[in-house]
Amino acid sequence: MIEAQPSKTALRVALRRAAHQVHDARPLVFDDPLAVKILGPEFAEEIKRTPTAEKRPFSAALRAFMVCRARFAEDVLAEGVRDDGVQQYVVLGAGLDTFAYRNGFAGVRVFEVDHPATQAWKRERLKAAGIAVPEAMRFVAVDFETMSLRQELLRAGFDFNVPAAVAWLGVVPYLTADAFAATMRVLERMAPESSVVFDYSQPREVLPAVEQLMLDSIAARVAMAGEPFQLFFTPEQLAEEMEHYGWRVVEDLDGRGLNARYLAGRHDGLMLRGSAGRLCHARADD
Repeated sequence: MIEAQPSKTALRVALRRAAHQVHDARPLVFDDPLAVKILGPEFAEEIKRTPTAEKRPFSAALRAFMVCRARFAEDVLAEGVRDDGVQQYVVLGAGLDTFAYRNGFAGVRVFEVDHPATQAWKRERLKAAGIAVPEAMRFVAVDFETMSLRQELLRAGFDFNVPAAVAWLGVVPYLTADAFAATMRVLERMAPESSVVFDYSQPREVLPAVEQLMLDSIAARVAMAGEPFQLFFTPEQLAEEMEHYGWRVVEDLDGRGLNARYLAGRHDGLMLRGSAGRLCHARADD
């Protein structure tokens, strides 16, 4: 992201989540009653103009990926609360994520981590929308160039001895290898039974020719926004990388896997296309 400015990518993600609430058929993949509200009336027309899946299938495929990954992260959290005693939820690169403001899990504390500029922008959006900040929520402003993620989490009250679920969505492809490693060194100190969900992109050279062109188009747009793609993994490379930090990959879903889990039987054309983007769910080993 551009220094001292909120993330443009965070806004685009929020717009697509909101468009899902308005344009896609019921049942929704990701039901978020605050997705439109947090954006406010100034974005209402843009949300309204979002084309349907029938009119713009490839644009809708990106929306499908974003709502599937959000749903998946919250499903993993629910499993962790039910089965593993998870009491903490860390949203890395929170953007305009709204889980903390509709959290239905009593006793689960939420830690929203983001760049100070993006977080200040979010606070303005919350205030303008009249969305209250719950007592169980903590803002954790971190400039990764100058601040320690671990120290800021500790300062906010995070307990590394208690199982946590981590949602790290829409971030990894934009990181350098060093930044990814630095974050994993923090995550490797989390308690056993902790989980992390994040999306990642495959290298261009392993994709079919048509998907290479699709990736080129998306990469050009995010680069123009000042947030270029930088980091890529194959599933095999990622599994090895996660093992290095003491994490075991439980699921690594491609577009077909996500379509089967969340989009099967839909009649509105909402579906993922291609195999560039994947979704990883990993657990901290004992």
